[in-house]
Amino acid sequence: MPEPAVVQPLAVDMRRLTRVGARPKFLDYLVQLWDFRDFIFYDSRARVQSGTRRDRLGSAWLLLNPIFNGLTYYVMFGLLLQTGRGIENYIGYLVIGIFIFQASASAITTGARSIHSNKAVVQAFNFPRATLPIGANIREMMANVPLILAMLLIITLVPPVEKISWLWLMILPALALQSIFNLGIGLILARIISRVHDATHLLPFFIRAWMYGSAIFYSYDRFITHPEILAAMKINPLFNVIDIIRNCILYAQPPTWQSWAILAVWALAALMIGMVFFWQGEESYGRG
Repeated sequence: MPEPAVVQPLAVDMRRLTRVGARPKFLDYLVQLWDFRDFIFYDSRARVQSGTRRDRLGSAWLLLNPIFNGLTYYVMFGLLLQTGRGIENYIGYLVIGIFIFQASASAITTGARSIHSNKAVVQAFNFPRATLPIGANIREMMANVPLILAMLLIITLVPPVEKISWLWLMILPALALQSIFNLGIGLILARIISRVHDATHLLPFFIRAWMYGSAIFYSYDRFITHPEILAAMKINPLFNVIDIIRNCILYAQPPTWQSWAILAVWALAALMIGMVFFWQGEESYGRG
């Protein structure tokens, strides 16, 4: 009978082992996100294409929803409450406000719910969790391309029509800063909602109050005379992005540097704070 093989001890360098699901260093975390860039992009594109496949009108609802919202607000505020008096091209004013605000509202809401709505994936696989809110934001950016094109088409076709000028190109950096801001806020809310799901019930009320404070269907200088309230409204990031786009498209006026500065500060601050805040909770996602 052969003698049993002698068990040889194997030296293992424990310093090279990492705990499964452990939070990496922040810079390493950013590198991991970059490595997942192709997955984020293709997954976002696939979800945009399949998002309305069950509806008979399909992707047309991406345009019909803001159009119906715009018609509703036009009847209520433009015709019944007459909030558009004194506003040049009120239809264009309202369309820009509705379309641009809805883009942010949808991106922030989707990003905020991305961790909780994908809890099974978070629990089953090991990957940087920030790919979910980032993917949600990219998905909304893709879905908003026909939305923005439809907005511009309405403004150039519905009287009083606006002429296309080089200033229209300035809406591109404004939309880019808006998307960065949306991502930052989505990251912050995603961590909060992953731990306190009740916050999702408060989110629609917060979005609605934000909409009323962004001068979507009224002119702020007509209704607001209190200087503190007026100052608070003017530092609202969504008010500034809407104001920049209105100036470029409707009034052929270059936006003020103050509007650009406020929007840029909000966007960059939201992204930096959101990334760090979300990264700090990396190990907690999927628990409970």
